[in-house]
Amino acid sequence: MTVPLQLYRPDSTAGAAPPVVVLLHGGPEGQSQPVFSPVVQALVARGYAVAVPNVRGSTGYGKRYYGLDDTTRRLDTLLDLAAVHSWLPGAGLDGARAALWGTSYGGYLVLAGCAFQPELWGAGVDIVGISDLVTFLERTAGYRRAHREREYGALATDREFLAAASPLRRADAIRAPLFVVHGAQDPRVPLGEAEQLVTAVRSRGVPCELLVYDDEGHGLARLANRLDAHPRAMAFLDRVLRPGGRREDG
Repeated sequence: MTVPLQLYRPDSTAGAAPPVVVLLHGGPEGQSQPVFSPVVQALVARGYAVAVPNVRGSTGYGKRYYGLDDTTRRLDTLLDLAAVHSWLPGAGLDGARAALWGTSYGGYLVLAGCAFQPELWGAGVDIVGISDLVTFLERTAGYRRAHREREYGALATDREFLAAASPLRRADAIRAPLFVVHGAQDPRVPLGEAEQLVTAVRSRGVPCELLVYDDEGHGLARLANRLDAHPRAMAFLDRVLRPGGRREDG
């Protein structure tokens, strides 16, 4: 199966394969499109290549593709992440310095990639992501639970699979440093999803930074918070993927 993907390259890499950030959209019923993104442009200006895939479950590629990640097929999406990673060297990118970055469901994929594919990913930036599908469904706002159970699986019938597909349950496998951002007022993915993941990862000695914004809900709606969180996340990637290196944006 082919994974649709957009690629943004830095202007100059001094002959070396640049590090890469794989940017994952939320939803999962969403689609990344070739439109202006301040995050993409800022990462490219810092010397990163940015790969933006539409993994299975994305809209815009037909009903079958849209449903390939439903319920007990959730972890099949990891096949797409692995395919993207295996493609990086042939595209002239440094697969040994590859990070995942995602928001909401994209944040879940960041954590799942780091938990289920620890040998592939060198860092993760998780913004309002789900760490445990069971606790997420238990704690999310009641008006959303039934809607989300149709996508992820039902607590009453699929609890065992939901647990098995949860990054938190594999926190002992995570070795990539993480940067986690969450809103304290998030009704969709409650703050506890971030806090429990950070506690579990830190207890195993893995570097993990947590930013909590008291005035945010699901995402980063306020410009001041975006201007704070995004540069800090990019500085984190610099420290992890290019220690001692020079930023390439001057």
